Amino acid sequence: MAKMTMVQAINSALDCTMAKDPNVFVMGQDVGYFGGVFRCTEGLYKKYGAHRAIDAPIAEGGIVAAAIGMGVNGLRPVVEMQFADYIYPAIDQIISELARLRHRSGGEYWAPVTVRAPCGGGIRGGQTHSQSPEGIFTHVCGLKTIMPATPYDAKGLLISAIEDDDPVIFFEPKRIYNGPFYGHGSVDQKSWNAHPAGEVPEGHYTIPIGKASIWQEGSDVTVLTYGTMVHVAEAAIKASGINAELIDLRSLLPLDTETITASVAKTGRCVIIHEATRTSGFGAELVAEVQEACFWHLKAPIERVTGWDTPYPHAFEWEYFPSQTRIIEALQRTLETN
Repeated sequence: MAKMTMVQAINSALDCTMAKDPNVFVMGQDVGYFGGVFRCTEGLYKKYGAHRAIDAPIAEGGIVAAAIGMGVNGLRPVVEMQFADYIYPAIDQIISELARLRHRSGGEYWAPVTVRAPCGGGIRGGQTHSQSPEGIFTHVCGLKTIMPATPYDAKGLLISAIEDDDPVIFFEPKRIYNGPFYGHGSVDQKSWNAHPAGEVPEGHYTIPIGKASIWQEGSDVTVLTYGTMVHVAEAAIKASGINAELIDLRSLLPLDTETITASVAKTGRCVIIHEATRTSGFGAELVAEVQEACFWHLKAPIERVTGWDTPYPHAFEWEYFPSQTRIIEALQRTLETN
């Protein structure tokens, strides 16, 4: 076991899969010689060569289109979007082609493409470098959507994604790539620990896609979240003194409804947290799942703590970012209802 940040864990996952399978390669803007804007692909160009760590032009649609063709012909492309905000030019290729290829060909063709995308705010990135578009892709049949919260999960889930024969959208919360990044002296944000490094096996291992992690057990209320918000929720629960059960979804599609519903049936209360905008965010789907399966167990309305329905602001980043204060208030509200 070694201590790794999430960036190092992702790099290790790519290295492990590329060493194991010569059909695996990485492709994207600056992923080769430069090693990626966040250094997730550092060293791969030197170790595996320019034909397996491929620098691509600024053309996200073309990058994904090329990856689909390569995947159909037996390769396993790992595409990096430099920021999740830049994934939109590739949406037509992802939704209309990549996600539907197996279905439209009656199972004759498929493309095992993994699309990696650094997402979320908290690094002063402004509206064009801070978005969390996961909800768009969980709406698309034929895709799997993942967002890890720890270096250990990031490596194990990324290896599983690369080895999966179905296309996977792999979101990486850049707020916790290298640990805490404290913006604007915010006390509320300084008071949580993002666990910058964790114990990660240096070799090959996998984590099943579609299985949530019970971060901590509790009996008063169930907290459902993923990515950066797992750490913020953990700190908020600790500060509140509430005996909450914290579940890290990890995989958004497929979703571990069994773990979710078992927890809510036990606690009778639920708070859902995500950084993306509120309206039509993934939290709305979670509310529906919980309400349908656990209606007769619920003791209070389901609460949501999310980003606001605005572009991600640069000057008011911490007002947008779901905070411990907002989470504690939601926890307290749900407990006040009998």
